[in-house]
Amino acid sequence: MPLIIPLCSSSGGNSVYVGSKSAGVLIDAGCSFKKLRLLLDSCGIALEAIKALLITHEHIDHVRGLQQITKNTDIPVYASRGTINALFAENRVSPCAELHELSKLSNIPLDYNIRAFNTPHDSEESVGFTLEKNDCKIAYCTDLGRITPEVRQGMKGADFVFLESNYQPDLLQRNLNYPAYLKRRIASDIGHLSNKHCGEFLAELLDHGATRFILGHLSRENNTPSIALENALKHLSNHGAIHNRDFTLEIAPVETEGRVVAV
Repeated sequence: MPLIIPLCSSSGGNSVYVGSKSAGVLIDAGCSFKKLRLLLDSCGIALEAIKALLITHEHIDHVRGLQQITKNTDIPVYASRGTINALFAENRVSPCAELHELSKLSNIPLDYNIRAFNTPHDSEESVGFTLEKNDCKIAYCTDLGRITPEVRQGMKGADFVFLESNYQPDLLQRNLNYPAYLKRRIASDIGHLSNKHCGEFLAELLDHGATRFILGHLSRENNTPSIALENALKHLSNHGAIHNRDFTLEIAPVETEGRVVAV
């Protein structure tokens, strides 16, 4: 039975472990290498269990620990060609690191069918991931400004969904600490997914068989867990679905407290 462990999730750092306690993949490394090891240990996962590191894109809240990982371990790293080029250009990885393109995902020594799909974000070539095993499909998607046909097709049919619910529009607009250009960037089609658009897509995915949802990458400045949760429940309930009967829904923690989600 696959496990989902959100190690950290916020605008400050993002990383999720997927697999069994003995073997799995890490999606993104958005906190320091030291912190990642501590968080993995708190969940009973040894560093040696990570058979591959999947990178969604090059922004620091997704790759903060990557340079130390590529310097101190032989964990293979997979990313799009655009992301690989950006990682080297921005000195996010060890100069001697060997990064693999997404066409090589089938080389990962796990019995998962791992695929990537493009996401609309202001990075070089960002992606989301799906992992399939024994008729169970897990979809992971954050950092996208809108739901594109490719995102929709990639996530359709997932049983378990980890989806960004980044910001509440009125909180973003009232935030006096954010300049106008940053607000425009976040709310743009290559920015982040609002609570409303997240909720609408959750309801669509529910219609296609999804029953387990985790909301992630919540902004700590422009959102709250309670607002995101209430919004998602509203959209799912409007489809006639009942929480904890037809679906489960939770918020990924800023940092894990050892919670392990069995799919």
